[in-house]
Amino acid sequence: MSVATRSFESRGEQLVALAARHKVPAIFEVRRFVEAGGLISYGMSVAGRWHQVGTYLGKILLPVQQPTTFELVINLNTAKALSLTVPPSILQLADEVIE
Repeated sequence: MSVATRSFESRGEQLVALAARHKVPAIFEVRRFVEAGGLISYGMSVAGRWHQVGTYLGKILLPVQQPTTFELVINLNTAKALSLTVPPSILQLADEVIE
C-alpha cells in the first residue's frame, strides 16, 4: 500500500466531510467512503479480493495479481445534497445504491 493510499484511508471521513461541505461530487476507490456519505465508489471488491487470497498464497507472483471483481456503489442521498441527478443507466449498473 502506497503512502498516498494510507494517507487517504486514514482521512476518509475528513475527505467525505470536505467534499460535502464544498459540494464537490467525489468518487472514491473504497466502498466505506460512500457508506460514510461519499457520492460514488468504484474499485475492487473487498469480498472478491479476500476470495482470491487463497489462490494468491500459493503463487510466487503475489504482488502482480490484478483484481478481477469490481463493484460500483452510489449514494443517492449525497447526489441529492449535491443537486446531482444520477442517470438511470448508471443506477442500473450499480452493484448497490444507498438511499
